[in-house]
Amino acid sequence: MLKEFKEFAMRGNVVDMAVGIIIGAAFGTIVKSLVSDVIMPPIGLLLGGVDFSNLFLVIKEGTAPGPFASLADAQAAGAVTINYGVFLNTIISFLIVAFAIFMVIKGMNSLKRTEEAPPAEPTTKDCPFCFTAIPIKATRCPSCTSELAAKS
Repeated sequence: MLKEFKEFAMRGNVVDMAVGIIIGAAFGTIVKSLVSDVIMPPIGLLLGGVDFSNLFLVIKEGTAPGPFASLADAQAAGAVTINYGVFLNTIISFLIVAFAIFMVIKGMNSLKRTEEAPPAEPTTKDCPFCFTAIPIKATRCPSCTSELAAKS
C-alpha cells in the first residue's frame, strides 16, 4: 500500500499541484502583507488617519465596558465585534490575487495561441467514384482511372 501511495504521489500532476499550493500560500502571504502594510496605510492616511484593521462594531460588551481604542482591546475585553475593517482588507487582498491569477492565465493563453500552428493545407482528396485518397492536383484517379473535374 505504501508503494502504491508513493507511485501516486510521485506522478507529475500531484507534484505540480503540491508545488502550486506551496507557491500559492507564499503568494497569499505576500499579498496580505502588501495590502495591510503598503496599500492600506496611505489610503487610511488620505481618509483622515483611519486604520482599516481597527474598524469594528461592538455587538455585545465584554467584561470591561467600551468604548475600545482598538480591535485588540475589544477582543481582550471579550466583546463580540463585527470586524468590517479586516473584511475590507481581505476583499482587497482577494482582488489583488484574482488580478494576478488573471494575468498569469492570460499570459499562458497567449503563449498557447502562438505555439499552435494553423492547420496545414490538405495534400490529398478522395476520388468521388472509388473514395481512394489521391493527390490534390490529380486529374485522373490512379485506382479506378476515372476522370476528375479540375478545381478552378
